[in-house]
Amino acid sequence: MKAVTFHGKEDFRVDNVLDPKIQHPTDAIVRITSTAICGSDLHLYSVLTMFMEEGDIIGHEPMGVVEEVGSEVTQIKPGDRVVVPFGIACGHCWMCDHQLYAQCETTQVREHGNGAALFGYTKLYGQVPGGQAEYLRVPQAQFGPIKVPDGPADERFLFLSDVLPTAWQAVEFADIPQGGTVAVFGLGPIGQMCCRIALKRGAGRVFGIDLVPERLSMAKRHGVETIDTNEVEDVAAYLCDQTDGRGPDSVIDAVGMEAHGAPMQETMQKSTGLLPDSWSQKLMQKMGVDRLTALLAAIETVRRGGTISIIGVYGGQTDPLPMLRMFDKGVNIRMGQAHVKRWIPDIMPYLLDDADPLGTEDLATHKLPLEQAPHGYRIFQKKEDGAIKVVLKP
Repeated sequence: MKAVTFHGKEDFRVDNVLDPKIQHPTDAIVRITSTAICGSDLHLYSVLTMFMEEGDIIGHEPMGVVEEVGSEVTQIKPGDRVVVPFGIACGHCWMCDHQLYAQCETTQVREHGNGAALFGYTKLYGQVPGGQAEYLRVPQAQFGPIKVPDGPADERFLFLSDVLPTAWQAVEFADIPQGGTVAVFGLGPIGQMCCRIALKRGAGRVFGIDLVPERLSMAKRHGVETIDTNEVEDVAAYLCDQTDGRGPDSVIDAVGMEAHGAPMQETMQKSTGLLPDSWSQKLMQKMGVDRLTALLAAIETVRRGGTISIIGVYGGQTDPLPMLRMFDKGVNIRMGQAHVKRWIPDIMPYLLDDADPLGTEDLATHKLPLEQAPHGYRIFQKKEDGAIKVVLKP
């Protein structure tokens, strides 16, 4: 089969690799019909390459049709149309019983002290072959795959794999009061859906902050009050003026470790990536520093006693934070990988509504054949050609 594979920094290729096979009775094989490039994949493309190995298969946002199931898989059968969550969870351990699926004790990567295994996402999270491929072996298929109806376009359901539950959790953790205000830093795919979900769930005003014209334009189409950081120098002061001198009730950081405006940290990240892998791994795990521009702006922007929801990915171990400011303001912070299956019952009614109230079919800006994945990565990373969300079609 064909699959997108890692060959070095900013060098992803489409190779011929062995077809996956059932290895355990809880496995399934899914023929992929759509698979998306995630902003987190860009971390593997550039920043976290030291944790990758030659030939690793990328991707964690797939959907398709079940081809084969193991003897212990009864919730799906060949021919079913399914979405595969990015995190791998068993559904029956202590963590799963508490709906903390991203911390599944059956698939935790204890070797590295990390949570549940992820598809296509470095040795730190299990080195499980990913879903940017023609076929995917799905471990823990007795629980993970989400059955969806035939008929609507893939893009109606594809984002159940990551974008929608991640954004839903971000809004849930943000604890936005009914009629309250929320600011979303970063209008990539997650930020876009955070804004739309917040409005559908009763936020009074939603502010979306970014500097890319196409992202700002898309958000504005869906009722978001946009702030262009090219034009507004002090976002915190601006939002304070817009919210009776207090700041928004809630702030969502949908940017993470590769924020703009942190040249020193960017240089440190790039310099670390030039070292031999054994050295750079140790530096990143013990002394890694993120680009904190978005998070620091979130801390400054949120009102006193407000809530910050961090859904952008961070990987640093020695990040300096303004604890005095955070403590003085009484800031609440929640964060973490999305517990995908926890949120599916809340999200599914929106997707089954023919009106498509979350605008899921107005998110993918590019639909490319799998063979054009390297091009898709380039334009997504460089924000060229209006690329906001790239979907690959095997």
